[in-house]
Amino acid sequence: MDSHKRILGILFIVSGVLRVFAMIILMAFFSLIFPMIMHEVPADDMWAIEWLEPFIQIIGWSIIFVFAIPRIIAGIGLLNKAPWAMMMALIFGCLGVFSFPLGTALCGYTIWVYIEDNKAKRAAA
Repeated sequence: MDSHKRILGILFIVSGVLRVFAMIILMAFFSLIFPMIMHEVPADDMWAIEWLEPFIQIIGWSIIFVFAIPRIIAGIGLLNKAPWAMMMALIFGCLGVFSFPLGTALCGYTIWVYIEDNKAKRAAA
């Protein structure tokens, strides 16, 4: 079971890092697009674009801190065999169920590892 927890930890770290990179690329894309949009917007509506750009960046960083960083922390915890890491991985694995197909597969694998780990703990007791 330890090998499955190790694989799950690596998958969570990779998943979290990929989410961080994706959000950084998306925020960079919006940072490049907004100056082009500003040239097309009338002067009266410029306030909306000036307000929208930092708002989108705040949302992007919030998504990173809420969804990506805890996945990396759960992965590191699984690799270090922390007792809280499996529950955290289960929570964030189930939150990723709607990220079809990779998030759904990771969710299924997380649930399977959690169930098998609990079976092993009950059999040992």
